Amino acid sequence: MQKLVEIIAKLSGKIVQLEESAKESFNFNELTLTQMHYLETINHLHNPNMTELAAEMNLTKPTVKVAIDKLIEKDYLYRIRSDEDRRSAHLHLSQKGKQINQMHGSAHKNLAEMMRKNLDDAEIAQLVVLLGKVFRKP
Repeated sequence: MQKLVEIIAKLSGKIVQLEESAKESFNFNELTLTQMHYLETINHLHNPNMTELAAEMNLTKPTVKVAIDKLIEKDYLYRIRSDEDRRSAHLHLSQKGKQINQMHGSAHKNLAEMMRKNLDDAEIAQLVVLLGKVFRKP
C-alpha cells in the first residue's frame, strides 16, 4: 500500500507541475488550479446550472456561488437565464474561459504523452481499464 501512496503522490505532483507550466505558457497566472477545475467541470457538463455544478463537485451551492461569482468577475464565465425556469441560470464559458479549458486540456495531453512514451499498447490498454474501474461512479 505504501508504494501505491508514493506513486499517487508523484503523479499528483506531476499533474500540478504540468498544469502550472501550461498556465504560465498561456499567461493565465491569475487563476488557481481550483478555478481551472471549475471551468473544466462546467465545460464537461455543457452549461450546467448552479445546482448541477454543486452536485457534480460535491460542494454546497453557497460555496460554488462564491467561486462562480469570482470567475464571472474575471470574465471567464457568464450566466444565461433558463427559458423554461426563469429562476434558474446556466453557466457558459466566455472566450477567455474556453482558452483556459484548451490550456488545461494540453496539460492533460502532456501527461498522457509522458505515459505513452513509457508504456506499450497493452500496458496503456490495461491502465485505461484499471483507472476506469477506480474512477467509475458508484
